[in-house]
Amino acid sequence: MIKISPSILSADILKLEEEVKLLDKNGADYIHIDIMDGHYVPNITFGPNIVRSIRKITTKILDVHLMIQPVNPYIDEFIKAGSDIISFHPEADVNPDEIISKIIDANIKAGIAVHPRVKISDIEYLLKKVQQVIVMTVTPGFGGQKFMHDQVQKIKDLYDIRKNNNYNYEIAVDGGVNNENAKICKDNGANVLA
Repeated sequence: MIKISPSILSADILKLEEEVKLLDKNGADYIHIDIMDGHYVPNITFGPNIVRSIRKITTKILDVHLMIQPVNPYIDEFIKAGSDIISFHPEADVNPDEIISKIIDANIKAGIAVHPRVKISDIEYLLKKVQQVIVMTVTPGFGGQKFMHDQVQKIKDLYDIRKNNNYNYEIAVDGGVNNENAKICKDNGANVLA
């Protein structure tokens, strides 16, 4: 079954409460919150204060995607803010294992995000520890980009690795998803669309 995790990246910040409640009403499974810091990616978006504010107005799962560097100094703030899932880019910090443990120890699902330039073999050692893997089908940092079809193979590879090793992560796809490529993602093993 596919879960839908719409991003608030393009929401009108002045109408954020209204738009989050609209997502609730229309059956979104998760609410995807893209955090950008101007270091890992060139853009700047939200911080833990937005997660905290959204937590007060919805019971939906808050799917927080950290596009920040470094990650470790800020992870506690996102835990305290009310995140349900925290995903980050492993290459953005020196000790991804420690960050994953910190998230899991707080009873939050831990995830990793795979940048288009990162190979699955580079992050495979982390897969047994996480509950979500986000395949980036755009270059992280900006909304409105076109879906990168060459990243679909990563979805299939992650599906096969999960099946062959009895791992337990969800496979999410983030970036440029529409009706046409959503089916391709699903057919290759994705079960969360952001």
